[in-house]
Amino acid sequence: MDFWNQIISPILGSPWIYALIFVFVLIDAFFPPIPSEVVVVALAALSASTGAPDMYLLVAATVAGALCGDNIAYLLGKSLGQERISRSRWQVVARASTWAREELKRRPVLIILTAREIPIGRTVVNITAGATGFPWRRFAPISAVAGASWAGYTILIAVFAGAWVDNNPFLAVTIAVVLSLLAGFCIDRTIQVLSNVGR
Repeated sequence: MDFWNQIISPILGSPWIYALIFVFVLIDAFFPPIPSEVVVVALAALSASTGAPDMYLLVAATVAGALCGDNIAYLLGKSLGQERISRSRWQVVARASTWAREELKRRPVLIILTAREIPIGRTVVNITAGATGFPWRRFAPISAVAGASWAGYTILIAVFAGAWVDNNPFLAVTIAVVLSLLAGFCIDRTIQVLSNVGR
């Protein structure tokens, strides 16, 4: 408990924590190995359980990072071009981009909204949207809704876990992370089923 009070609490109360979460979420949009969901969920669970960091500022930083990151991914795809992505040395990237291109033609709103919930899915879809010339005027508002809903559901899971075990912050973080991973898995499976039905 002394460790918590002396080391962790000052970090959670620092204004730099919001800049850090913004950067994590932004980079995760085009570099999936950065685990922004885990960081967001952990901080939100701690906020619900202990009161720090500030929940409203955490939500604002998360949404802002998602919006900026998704648009950077779109611009990255636009600069690379579809032909270059299709000729990628990594067949997984080429196949995923082909899938994303077809989904963007058939149901762009659904795929941009749901792909935001899956780390690699959002990267592929957003980069492909830029690479294929999907209109930014359509992409921007859809990605804004996707980013806000992703932040909302991620933090809601953490708040639930934090409120459930409000006397044990570390247990709250563990439960919140597990629930978030399960939700992501379920969404991923749902998208696969919908894709197969559409064929």
